[in-house]
Amino acid sequence: MNNREIVQKLWNLCNVLRDDGITYHQYVTELTYLLFLKMMKETGREYMIPEKYRWDSLVEKDGIELKEHYQQLLLDLGKEENELLKQIYTDATSNIREPKNLEKIIQSTNNLDWYNAKEEGLGDLYEGLLEKNASEVKSGAGQYFTPRVLIDVIVELVNPEAGERCHDPAAGTFGFMIAADRHVRKQTDDYFDLSQEEIEFQKYKAFSGVELVRDTHRLAVMNALLHDIHGEILLGDTLSSLGESLKNFDVILTNPPFGTKKGGERATRTDFTFTTSNKQLNFLQHIYRALKANGKARAAVVLPDNVLFEGGVGADIRRDLMDKCNLHTILRLPTGIFYAQGVKTNVLFFTRGTSDVGNTKEVWVYDLRTNMPSFGKRNPLTKEHFEGFIKAYMAEDRSQVKDERWNVFSREEIAKKGDSLDIGLIADESLSVYENLPDPIESAEEAVEKLALAISLLNEVIAELKAVEQPYTYQTDSKEMLKVAETSEVLEK
Repeated sequence: MNNREIVQKLWNLCNVLRDDGITYHQYVTELTYLLFLKMMKETGREYMIPEKYRWDSLVEKDGIELKEHYQQLLLDLGKEENELLKQIYTDATSNIREPKNLEKIIQSTNNLDWYNAKEEGLGDLYEGLLEKNASEVKSGAGQYFTPRVLIDVIVELVNPEAGERCHDPAAGTFGFMIAADRHVRKQTDDYFDLSQEEIEFQKYKAFSGVELVRDTHRLAVMNALLHDIHGEILLGDTLSSLGESLKNFDVILTNPPFGTKKGGERATRTDFTFTTSNKQLNFLQHIYRALKANGKARAAVVLPDNVLFEGGVGADIRRDLMDKCNLHTILRLPTGIFYAQGVKTNVLFFTRGTSDVGNTKEVWVYDLRTNMPSFGKRNPLTKEHFEGFIKAYMAEDRSQVKDERWNVFSREEIAKKGDSLDIGLIADESLSVYENLPDPIESAEEAVEKLALAISLLNEVIAELKAVEQPYTYQTDSKEMLKVAETSEVLEK
């Protein structure tokens, strides 16, 4: 059994929990609690777990005893001094109500082909689960999950190297850093080309991140652990005072969350020159400020269109970016590749200069959006779709690349446009907007799912109303009978 088959088997177990009212995301979190214990057993690292809470303690129990033991396990492991256990289990709670469901998941997990899973890599297995979760529209996880193919392309082009400090200030499930580690391993024969000191640096200091959401942070920690990465993954908000100390990175790769802070709050940072409630603009400020000012430190960041054209403070931040960094490339991404349908995104590639003025001379833009098919489950984004962009990006002389999607804009031209970076889109050849519509089959399937859920909820309401109505009717009938009896008595008298 290969990893793909194991992932599918684990995922199918989610159906067991549907009657328990558990969401896909809750399921992956629940599975993480259990998989951690199982994988520690499989990798010979159970020594960090108290003996009474090791994997076999779950396998040996059933029914109410199992459920109570599991609940106590989650509570106690979250209080352990071991930092890793704390990160996985702090505030951990189980959403599984039925003991038989918990038992089934444990037994099914225990019976999987773990030998082959270890051979293929437990990290890859876990990433497969995360990817599966993200691909399910109903889970909502795709909001923070960047498509694997996009991550791999970005990492390949930014080219992190051994000895460099890499960081993701909006880490999600740590996908960018996992890919960066994989990239460096390929360069160094899985670290065999490095000294022991260099290996220690790669494992413990090279890759770090920050994640705001606790459940997502758990997934990130687990993902890193299974890929033998032990860098710091902080639970917190990069846009708070925490972020002020995060500096001097060689490489930053990230996809910050979309939207504004709750209630239009400003970032609670004292070191930002420009204040705004726009999260992406604040993240952008953080990123270019957090790079080493050595002319080599570089970043790639996924941002929505509004960051490219927003006026006022937005223009000020873009101007500051182009002064402090060489913003050399913008990739206009196709629509439909993220969970949030219709969101138009871009990847900005830039390198921090040694000075704070005049680093951007020209910006190259590749339009991978216009006249592109609609992407989704039935038409997934693949590396082949990026081949034209990769060729243009890597060209020794970019001006010699013959590709209509590839255009250059001087700093002066951009200044004339009010420092707007909403540039480089080619003419749309379609005669109608039909090509840009979502996949009709996917839309229909989603509509059916929503209707089914609505019908289910209405049936529940009807059932509840009937349950309430019956005793009321009985009560009413009793009162009427009493009145009739009283009337009869009066008439008889």
